[in-house]
Amino acid sequence: MLKKKSESFPGAIEPAHTAIANLTESICKQYLNDDYATLARNLAATLARKRPSPIIRGKPEIWACGILYALGTVNFLFDKTQTLHMRSDELCAAFGVSISSGENKAKLIRDLLKMYPLDPNWCLPGYVEENPLIWTLQVNGMMVDVRHMPREVQAIAYEKGLIPYIPADR
Repeated sequence: MLKKKSESFPGAIEPAHTAIANLTESICKQYLNDDYATLARNLAATLARKRPSPIIRGKPEIWACGILYALGTVNFLFDKTQTLHMRSDELCAAFGVSISSGENKAKLIRDLLKMYPLDPNWCLPGYVEENPLIWTLQVNGMMVDVRHMPREVQAIAYEKGLIPYIPADR
């Protein structure tokens, strides 16, 4: 579930990846934060590793916008009740991309990687503690919130890589 993401990718993809990563980095510094920048780099590298890589076709601006748009959908960036928020049209405008292009590329990315809201694989670190999808596990056929289980159960889940840390130790 919560695997460390590699940022490596085939060398032939490097020019496209670098262009996309530089764009997402710039927008994250200007409007978002370092957590979004890290997730965007990881997502760009994941797309670069796909065979064949979809990022070699199309404009880097649209891919960069689609990456942050997809991550924004997973992490509720477009919800004005969140502390960090940005309207989708503002995000697309920051890249100089039409809203339909940004939305379409984001949907392609989400579909390709099977991303969904609060996806544990693409969740911002600030959402990990409150994300029920990270902490709900099946134990003896029952769905349970592992945060409410004995420390021994939490330790086993942690050792198996099912949870990011042992809640009882926090």
